[in-house]
Amino acid sequence: MADRTSSSKIYLDVVESLRSMIEADSLIPGDKIPSERELSDRLNVGRSSVREALRALELLGLIETRRGEGTFIRDFQEHKLVELLGTFFLQDKKVQEDLAETKRLIEIDCLRIVAFFATAEEIKQLIVWVKADEFLDDDFFLRIAILNRNRLLERIWRIVNSYARTSEPVLGNTKKEDYLALLTYLLERDEEKAIETYLIRIRNMSKDE
Repeated sequence: MADRTSSSKIYLDVVESLRSMIEADSLIPGDKIPSERELSDRLNVGRSSVREALRALELLGLIETRRGEGTFIRDFQEHKLVELLGTFFLQDKKVQEDLAETKRLIEIDCLRIVAFFATAEEIKQLIVWVKADEFLDDDFFLRIAILNRNRLLERIWRIVNSYARTSEPVLGNTKKEDYLALLTYLLERDEEKAIETYLIRIRNMSKDE
């Protein structure tokens, strides 16, 4: 058991080292990564560990091996995977409802964090953007998620939103005035009023729903 745990630890370390190496070398989709031998020497690990890590990354669709050419970074597009999976399990009504509820809870948490931590200038920039012609409803909570200081929460929102968008209507009926009211309350640090505006005027729910 100890040997298996040690082997798994080495494998995970290699995956993380490969990720760091790709970032450090500024590699992008389509670029070729070093050979197993080069990676083994560079990362100072056995070739079997490198091979296992590469196999895992290939199964995830992050790299691809071309016979006679080498291994390349793939142009991985998460939204296509989301759409594919959505055709299967998002047919379940309960799953759709859970996704919508989860998304609302995450957005409320993001609003709480923004109300507490975002600077007045950051919120004012959002107000200017909402007033501008290029404003899009779909982008509003993306910007809120980005502005919240919790990066993990932002990432979770992006994933949940990707799935939820396949089953929920877009927010096209929400007026700019509703978003501006929400942002004004955030600017005033009135968390309660901001959430109430979010639930009633943007998500069309009662505050206690």
